[in-house]
Order: sequence, then C-alpha cells, then structure tokens
Amino acid sequence: MYKSNLIDTLRENFFVFAFGGVVYSLTEIAYRGFTHWTMTLTGGFAFLMLYVIDIRLPSANIIIKSLVGCLVITLIEFFVGMVANKVFGLNIWDYSGKRFNLYGQVCPLFSCVWFLLCIPGVTICRLIRTTFFEYASGIKKNRGHEKS
Repeated sequence: MYKSNLIDTLRENFFVFAFGGVVYSLTEIAYRGFTHWTMTLTGGFAFLMLYVIDIRLPSANIIIKSLVGCLVITLIEFFVGMVANKVFGLNIWDYSGKRFNLYGQVCPLFSCVWFLLCIPGVTICRLIRTTFFEYASGIKKNRGHEKS
C-alpha cells in the first residue's frame, strides 16, 4: 500500500520540506541578494503545503491548484510576518510601500508572484512524488486513487 507506514510518510514530507526550503532560499538570494533562516523554514513549509494541495486535489487543474497554493502561501506569509516582523521585530521584509498591503506583511503584488511560482511548483511536486515516492515502492497512483 502506498505510504504504508509512518516512517515513509515522514521521510517523504521531510524531503519535500527540505527541497522547498533550499530552493526558496536560493531563489530569494538570487532575487534580493540575501535571505534569513526563517525564510528557509517558511519556504519549506509553503512547498510542503503545495505538495499536499497537489495530492489532496487530484482532479483539479494546475490553475486551481496554483490559486489554492497562492492563497495558502499568502496566509503563511502573513502569519510568519506578523510573528517574525511584528512580534520579534526581525524586519525580514516590509511591504508597507506596496499598494493594498496588510500591515506591511502581504500585498496583492506578491500574492500574484506566489500564484505564478505555484504553476511550476505544482509540476515539480508531481515530479518529486512520481519520481521518488510512488514509483520507488513499485506502486503507481492514478489521480489520487491507489492501484497495484
């Protein structure tokens, strides 16, 4: 059975989390020239959530999955921003200068960026799952339904 035990599930989730954290950090370094350790954790969690979205919405098309991913990532960004930037004063980012921002932590511009990044992100999630986790155990899944 696919993901037959807790260890396999934890291994898969850790791999996805780590992959997302590293890729997000490298992307931010390429874009901003630096990153913060909290962004590695946030990027890892966001990618893991996108991975779960791809699994849990098997019949949804990539645009719907990307839209849901964008909303989830925006919520994650808001929560992390309120804790890291407002409560702890880390000042990792500040969108106060962007139109329609919410407490300087999220804004429509970056929500659109998350949507666009979710499109290749969903494809990468599927590639990771089918390459490393479904076929490695000799089990092929079809749109979220188990097959032998």
